[in-house]
Amino acid sequence: MATTQNASDKVASIAEKIRGGKTSLGIEFGSTRIKAVLIDDTYATIAAGEHGWENHLDNGLWTYPLEEVWEGVQDAFAGLAHDVETAYGEKLTRIGAIGFSAMMHGYLAFDGQGELLVPFRTWRNTNTHEAHEKLSELFQYNIPERWSVAHLYQCLLDGEDHVGKIAYMTTLAGYVHWKLSGEKVLGVGDASGMFPIDPETHTWDTELLDKFRALPEVAAQPWNIEDILPAPLVAGQKAGTLSEEGARLLDPSGVLQAGAIMAPPEGDAGTGMVATNSVRVRTGNVSAGTSIFAMVVLEHKLSRLHPEVDLVTTPAGDLAGMSHANNFTSDLNAWVKLFGQFAQAAGISLDAGTLYGTLFRAAISDEADDDAGGLLNYCFYSGEFLAGLEEGRPVFARGPESNMTLANFMRAQLFGAFAPVKIGMDVMTKDEFVRVDSLVGHGGIFTTPKVAQKILAAAFNTPIKVMSTAAEGGAWGMAVLADYLWHADTELADYLDERVFADSQSTTEQPDAKDVVGFEQYFSRFMEGLPIEKAAIQAIPLERE
Repeated sequence: MATTQNASDKVASIAEKIRGGKTSLGIEFGSTRIKAVLIDDTYATIAAGEHGWENHLDNGLWTYPLEEVWEGVQDAFAGLAHDVETAYGEKLTRIGAIGFSAMMHGYLAFDGQGELLVPFRTWRNTNTHEAHEKLSELFQYNIPERWSVAHLYQCLLDGEDHVGKIAYMTTLAGYVHWKLSGEKVLGVGDASGMFPIDPETHTWDTELLDKFRALPEVAAQPWNIEDILPAPLVAGQKAGTLSEEGARLLDPSGVLQAGAIMAPPEGDAGTGMVATNSVRVRTGNVSAGTSIFAMVVLEHKLSRLHPEVDLVTTPAGDLAGMSHANNFTSDLNAWVKLFGQFAQAAGISLDAGTLYGTLFRAAISDEADDDAGGLLNYCFYSGEFLAGLEEGRPVFARGPESNMTLANFMRAQLFGAFAPVKIGMDVMTKDEFVRVDSLVGHGGIFTTPKVAQKILAAAFNTPIKVMSTAAEGGAWGMAVLADYLWHADTELADYLDERVFADSQSTTEQPDAKDVVGFEQYFSRFMEGLPIEKAAIQAIPLERE
């Protein structure tokens, strides 16, 4: 009886918070799903909604139509609102604070009337290699292929007609925020993937802006680069309010009221840092999804230019080094789907958790060889700068004497998925002697206990912590950043330590010596075998639209 009463009291308490707008909403646009998470003032998730989507190839470039952006966010929000009404008997009319985040970088360019000039070009595109090389050399600062300024400069180099009409450019998170609030702003972490940020001033690096403006192709344009970029904001700064038009865009049913305060829109790297409490110097996180990145908040600038390491910032504006790989779970999910189809054909019904769990656990079972038995898997759906690939083709390979077992196959899948991001991480830890006090993993792959955590510990030869919030990911992290608007008089790192994660639970996997040696053997074979991948790119043409 007491248990029933306690549960009823908890529901009533949350319902009161919902009515009073004492909630924070985070919505993140990932590569394969849009997720909405509503939290209360205890940072517990009280409702959620999501929408699946996929990128498309349009004239050889990866994109998402903007119509799908709005269809997706409305569907995710509707699911969340339904969750609220079902669980608490309340219409979601008021929200205290809202924040949006999305996959970083890419290219969204608009004219003076706010019309999109060319289809959204996502982070996944690697057609900007010339711009990357020229700008990195000019700035002596790594400008990755997916960064917004690389896309802009490549358009100039390619003589694209639309460039002279640009009045504003932003990221996906910045675009959604702009349409919902009218504010052309961007969280400093997301902004650091558009153009380099000065970690002292937390705004655009003025010296590098001047260098960019002086380029002949740029000087010939009618715009000033600083005028077409959003204004960077650090976490805790108010970034506008949800407008009447924005409320209707988010909730066409008309139930949601305008007026919620809005946090600076952030990139998925920043929300990953928040979700893993990794914003302090010498802390780091690994965010694993369709793409994967490993980040460490730096004590000092790197000694020289390293193309394998991106320099971005935390949502508070501190410099962080990132090893980013474009490819992670797409190939892995395709193989798991194949095994699921086999089970179905055999008359066995398996839910996703059982299917993934069974296959993943095989990878760390006693039946698996330390080095995956000589098997190799390249998970490259798209190009991968870290591996020197302009395009990608998923490839599984083995020798006639390789030990082809289910355990080794799954181990090769997971080893292969983590191998690309190790390239840049090794540069930081082995070449630049970057020190890491803690490394936290988050993303759906860590939902199956121990497996990905144990393999990542082997890949980086460092302890890997996974928190109880690991599966919540960036949408929850964005909701926390929205809540931080009420606590901005406290440093972000202290706010996370003392309020958000004060009672958090976590598990830590130490690197196993045999696994470390096995991964190094696999990684050496992986790097030596890259010509296999390059041959596949030559032999298997893309079906371009």
